[in-house]
Amino acid sequence: MGSHSYRRSSRRADSRSRDSGTRIVLDNLRLLVRALRVSARGAEKTVGVSGAQLFVLQTLSDARVASVGELALRTHTDQSSVSVVVDRLARRGLISRTESKTDGRRLEIRLTTGGRSLLRRSPESTQTRLISAIDELPRVTRDQLGAALGKLARAMGISGEPRLFFEDEPRLRRTTGNNVRR
Repeated sequence: MGSHSYRRSSRRADSRSRDSGTRIVLDNLRLLVRALRVSARGAEKTVGVSGAQLFVLQTLSDARVASVGELALRTHTDQSSVSVVVDRLARRGLISRTESKTDGRRLEIRLTTGGRSLLRRSPESTQTRLISAIDELPRVTRDQLGAALGKLARAMGISGEPRLFFEDEPRLRRTTGNNVRR
Protein backbone atom coordinates (compact mmCIF):
# COMPACT_ATOMS: atom_id res chain seq x y z
CA MET A 1 0.00 0.00 0.00
CA GLY A 2 2.85 2.37 0.78
CA SER A 3 4.34 2.01 -2.72
CA HIS A 4 1.00 2.96 -4.36
CA SER A 5 0.80 6.04 -2.19
CA TYR A 6 4.36 7.01 -3.17
CA ARG A 7 3.56 6.59 -6.89
CA ARG A 8 0.41 8.74 -6.63
CA SER A 9 2.27 11.45 -4.75
CA SER A 10 5.16 11.25 -7.24
CA ARG A 11 2.72 11.59 -10.16
CA ARG A 12 1.11 14.62 -8.52
CA ALA A 13 4.55 16.21 -8.03
CA ASP A 14 5.42 15.50 -11.69
CA SER A 15 2.10 17.00 -12.78
CA ARG A 16 2.64 20.13 -10.65
CA SER A 17 6.16 20.48 -12.04
CA ARG A 18 4.88 20.10 -15.61
CA ASP A 19 2.04 22.54 -14.93
CA SER A 20 4.51 25.05 -13.49
CA GLY A 21 6.76 24.72 -16.54
CA THR A 22 3.79 25.09 -18.86
CA ARG A 23 2.68 28.18 -16.96
CA ILE A 24 6.14 29.74 -17.26
CA VAL A 25 6.21 29.11 -21.02
CA LEU A 26 2.69 30.47 -21.51
CA ASP A 27 3.34 33.54 -19.33
CA ASN A 28 6.44 34.41 -21.34
CA LEU A 29 4.66 33.84 -24.66
CA ARG A 30 1.85 36.09 -23.44
CA LEU A 31 4.34 38.82 -22.56
CA LEU A 32 5.98 38.64 -26.01
CA VAL A 33 2.72 38.52 -27.95
CA ARG A 34 1.24 41.36 -25.90
CA ALA A 35 4.33 43.54 -26.44
CA LEU A 36 4.16 42.91 -30.20
CA ARG A 37 0.41 43.56 -30.32
CA VAL A 38 0.65 46.77 -28.25
CA SER A 39 3.53 47.97 -30.43
CA ALA A 40 1.57 47.24 -33.61
CA ARG A 41 -1.48 49.09 -32.29
CA GLY A 42 0.72 51.98 -31.16
CA ALA A 43 2.25 52.30 -34.61
CA GLU A 44 -1.19 52.27 -36.20
CA LYS A 45 -2.50 54.89 -33.78
CA THR A 46 0.59 57.13 -33.75
CA VAL A 47 1.64 57.14 -37.40
CA GLY A 48 -1.09 55.22 -39.24
CA VAL A 49 0.93 52.21 -40.40
CA SER A 50 0.90 48.60 -39.24
CA GLY A 51 3.64 47.26 -36.98
CA ALA A 52 5.04 45.27 -39.90
CA GLN A 53 5.07 48.35 -42.14
CA LEU A 54 6.85 50.38 -39.46
CA PHE A 55 9.39 47.58 -39.00
CA VAL A 56 10.13 47.50 -42.75
CA LEU A 57 10.42 51.32 -42.88
CA GLN A 58 12.83 51.33 -39.93
CA THR A 59 14.83 48.50 -41.48
CA LEU A 60 14.98 50.37 -44.77
CA SER A 61 16.15 53.55 -43.00
CA ASP A 62 19.18 51.62 -41.73
CA ALA A 63 19.99 50.36 -45.24
CA ARG A 64 19.12 53.57 -47.16
CA VAL A 65 18.61 51.55 -50.38
CA ALA A 66 17.62 47.91 -50.59
CA SER A 67 15.98 45.33 -52.79
CA VAL A 68 13.07 43.17 -51.64
CA GLY A 69 15.53 40.29 -51.14
CA GLU A 70 17.82 42.42 -48.99
CA LEU A 71 14.86 43.64 -46.91
CA ALA A 72 13.74 40.02 -46.44
CA LEU A 73 17.19 39.14 -45.11
CA ARG A 74 17.29 42.16 -42.80
CA THR A 75 13.76 41.51 -41.45
CA HIS A 76 14.42 37.76 -41.10
CA THR A 77 11.39 36.79 -43.19
CA ASP A 78 10.57 35.66 -46.71
CA GLN A 79 10.49 37.81 -49.85
CA SER A 80 6.77 37.36 -50.47
CA SER A 81 5.88 38.81 -47.04
CA VAL A 82 8.20 41.77 -47.53
CA SER A 83 6.91 42.31 -51.06
CA VAL A 84 3.31 42.66 -49.78
CA VAL A 85 4.42 45.24 -47.20
CA VAL A 86 6.54 47.10 -49.76
CA ASP A 87 3.54 47.29 -52.13
CA ARG A 88 1.40 48.83 -49.38
CA LEU A 89 4.12 51.32 -48.42
CA ALA A 90 4.64 52.31 -52.07
CA ARG A 91 0.88 52.88 -52.56
CA ARG A 92 0.99 55.24 -49.56
CA GLY A 93 3.98 57.11 -50.99
CA LEU A 94 6.27 56.20 -48.07
CA ILE A 95 8.82 54.41 -50.25
CA SER A 96 9.83 54.54 -53.88
CA ARG A 97 10.84 51.69 -56.17
CA THR A 98 13.18 52.44 -59.04
CA GLU A 99 15.13 50.32 -61.45
CA SER A 100 18.78 50.01 -60.51
CA LYS A 101 21.16 51.95 -62.75
CA THR A 102 23.71 49.12 -62.56
CA ASP A 103 21.35 46.12 -62.81
CA GLY A 104 18.09 46.52 -64.71
CA ARG A 105 16.65 43.38 -63.08
CA ARG A 106 16.94 44.89 -59.60
CA LEU A 107 14.39 47.26 -58.07
CA GLU A 108 15.87 49.65 -55.53
CA ILE A 109 13.63 50.59 -52.64
CA ARG A 110 14.16 53.91 -50.87
CA LEU A 111 12.36 55.95 -48.26
CA THR A 112 10.57 58.98 -49.64
CA THR A 113 10.42 62.32 -47.86
CA GLY A 114 7.05 61.22 -46.47
CA GLY A 115 8.55 57.96 -45.21
CA ARG A 116 11.42 59.77 -43.46
CA SER A 117 8.95 62.22 -41.93
CA LEU A 118 6.80 59.37 -40.63
CA LEU A 119 9.84 57.68 -39.07
CA ARG A 120 10.84 60.85 -37.22
CA ARG A 121 7.57 60.76 -35.28
CA SER A 122 7.24 56.97 -34.94
CA PRO A 123 7.90 54.75 -31.91
CA GLU A 124 10.61 52.09 -32.01
CA SER A 125 9.34 48.80 -33.39
CA THR A 126 9.14 45.99 -30.83
CA GLN A 127 10.20 43.65 -33.62
CA THR A 128 13.54 45.48 -33.77
CA ARG A 129 14.01 45.00 -30.03
CA LEU A 130 12.98 41.34 -30.31
CA ILE A 131 15.54 40.65 -33.02
CA SER A 132 18.27 42.40 -31.02
CA ALA A 133 17.41 40.36 -27.94
CA ILE A 134 17.42 37.09 -29.91
CA ASP A 135 20.74 38.03 -31.55
CA GLU A 136 22.25 38.58 -28.08
CA LEU A 137 21.36 35.06 -26.94
CA PRO A 138 24.18 32.51 -27.13
CA ARG A 139 24.00 30.55 -30.39
CA VAL A 140 23.13 27.29 -28.61
CA THR A 141 20.22 28.98 -26.80
CA ARG A 142 18.96 30.52 -30.07
CA ASP A 143 19.16 27.12 -31.77
CA GLN A 144 17.32 25.41 -28.89
CA LEU A 145 14.66 28.14 -28.81
CA GLY A 146 14.12 27.91 -32.57
CA ALA A 147 13.88 24.10 -32.42
CA ALA A 148 11.49 24.18 -29.45
CA LEU A 149 9.20 26.78 -31.07
CA GLY A 150 9.21 24.79 -34.33
CA LYS A 151 8.30 21.63 -32.44
CA LEU A 152 5.50 23.50 -30.65
CA ALA A 153 4.10 24.85 -33.95
CA ARG A 154 4.16 21.38 -35.51
CA ALA A 155 2.50 19.82 -32.42
CA MET A 156 -0.27 22.41 -32.76
CA GLY A 157 -0.66 21.63 -36.47
CA ILE A 158 0.48 25.12 -37.47
CA SER A 159 2.26 25.36 -40.80
CA GLY A 160 2.68 27.67 -43.75
CA GLU A 161 4.89 30.58 -44.65
CA PRO A 162 5.84 32.73 -41.68
CA ARG A 163 4.66 36.32 -42.17
CA LEU A 164 5.73 39.56 -40.59
CA PHE A 165 4.08 40.00 -37.22
CA PHE A 166 0.47 41.23 -37.42
CA GLU A 167 0.66 42.19 -41.10
CA ASP A 168 -1.99 39.88 -42.46
CA GLU A 169 -4.60 40.19 -39.71
CA PRO A 170 -7.91 41.50 -41.00
CA ARG A 171 -8.86 44.92 -39.73
CA LEU A 172 -12.35 45.40 -38.38
CA ARG A 173 -14.33 48.63 -38.28
CA ARG A 174 -17.58 49.43 -36.57
CA THR A 175 -20.66 50.29 -38.60
CA THR A 176 -24.07 50.52 -37.00
CA GLY A 177 -23.00 48.32 -34.10
CA ASN A 178 -21.79 45.42 -36.28
CA ASN A 179 -18.21 44.49 -37.00
CA VAL A 180 -17.53 44.10 -40.70
CA ARG A 181 -14.31 43.62 -42.59
CA ARG A 182 -12.89 46.50 -44.58
